[in-house]
Amino acid sequence: MHAPTPETTRRPTDPDGPTGRLAAWLAGATLDEIPTAVRERAAHLVLDGLGCALIGAQLPWSRTAVEAVLTLEGTGDVPLIGWGRTTSAPAAAVLNGTFIQGFELDDYFPAAPLHSASLVLPALLSTSAQLPAVSGAEFLRAAVLAFETGPRIGLALHGPQMLTRGWHSGSVFGTHAAAAASGALRGLDPAAFEDALGLAATQSAGLMAAQYEAMSKRMHHGLAARNGFYAAGLAAAGYTGIKRVFERPYGGFLSTFGEGHDPDATQVTRGLGEIWHTSGIAVKQHAAMGGLHPAVDAVLALSKQHAFDTQDVTGIRIEVPEAIYHHGWWQPERPLTTIGAQMNIAYAVSVALLDGQVGPAQFTPARIDADDVWQLIDRTTVAQVDTVQDPAWAQPGYNTRVTLRLRDGQELTLALNQPHGGPDDPLRNDEIRAKFRTLTADVIDTHRAARIEELTLAIETLPDLTELVALLAAPAGGVLG
Repeated sequence: MHAPTPETTRRPTDPDGPTGRLAAWLAGATLDEIPTAVRERAAHLVLDGLGCALIGAQLPWSRTAVEAVLTLEGTGDVPLIGWGRTTSAPAAAVLNGTFIQGFELDDYFPAAPLHSASLVLPALLSTSAQLPAVSGAEFLRAAVLAFETGPRIGLALHGPQMLTRGWHSGSVFGTHAAAAASGALRGLDPAAFEDALGLAATQSAGLMAAQYEAMSKRMHHGLAARNGFYAAGLAAAGYTGIKRVFERPYGGFLSTFGEGHDPDATQVTRGLGEIWHTSGIAVKQHAAMGGLHPAVDAVLALSKQHAFDTQDVTGIRIEVPEAIYHHGWWQPERPLTTIGAQMNIAYAVSVALLDGQVGPAQFTPARIDADDVWQLIDRTTVAQVDTVQDPAWAQPGYNTRVTLRLRDGQELTLALNQPHGGPDDPLRNDEIRAKFRTLTADVIDTHRAARIEELTLAIETLPDLTELVALLAAPAGGVLG
């Protein structure tokens, strides 16, 4: 029998480096070590992600994705949320992630922008389908470890800078979150986890120009979920990945994606087991890119505080930091796609002023092309400012000021450091439950929704996931018809 070559030898991790320390923590952390409040919050984040998947499953672009992917991949034994159909585990990860990201309603992490549920839940569901049995407690532990991993890698890359440079940040460092989720369920040891992180890193990708008109923006996190699922599965089978992937000076993850931007590898493991980033994951109120939410909240607040008619608004000035300016502003033109509308700050602010909300009804083709919306868009200017707004927020990237100029010469101004739902003003758990009920009201029956909510919030006690998966897999309705 021949001795194994270096390429096929499983080497131990370097316990002193960021990759090795993270790998060891992912392999060894127990559910009991996770604070009760963090576990409870994680269950609510899972609930929010499932609500987003159910409303996203039958959107027009989701239907296109399903037909295309199933044509490529065929059938399998892993359910698609809201479809009553099955496909292969990798394809299910792509599509379930696409559904969660499908309507810009899913969570985000402001300081290192990524959408955790769209990465973590698809990887967990696809991995669970390949294992003999997975308990709810195992599922929740894996979810928390993954919720912790994605933000850490993003912080090491100074996440908002990735958006400024044109990367879709979450799909770049989201592969690691998905690999952590799948690897935790598979019970990878530290050496295998190092391989999984290296295999995830080499599959990272995502271009932010997809935001203007491409359906593919909806799929980026789903592709990252699939890639993380593959990374953990390959590692579990003994396939090796890049060693010390975060600290390699040539061709490593941080050195390459962070070139010229002074990446900080210490963020990968800072406060492991003590600082819980799960608690900082923001849950959205509006169906738009997270960086637009402070401006939306500002105009909604101004509308409540002052009596004026939108016909009297002669000008809207929005001042935002660099990352939001690059990510959320370009001069829109008709026809504007739904994805473009959900990413453009002038559109979001205009419909917020006119309709008092930014939800599914604001993104029908008829509403997007309405003359009253475009009249306000034409009166909007957006400026990049490098000074911190008042009141200030210590985290970069989300300080926003909105000024409305009225016909009588009045100027109404409000600055917000973050929206309701941000890290310092998070949605309460009861608000997350209310959001889930609102999202699902038009796409599944109330009994089914109530049972999904009940099972998800009690997930730590479930002996297995059979009933929950079956409830998720049944067909859902379409919110846009």
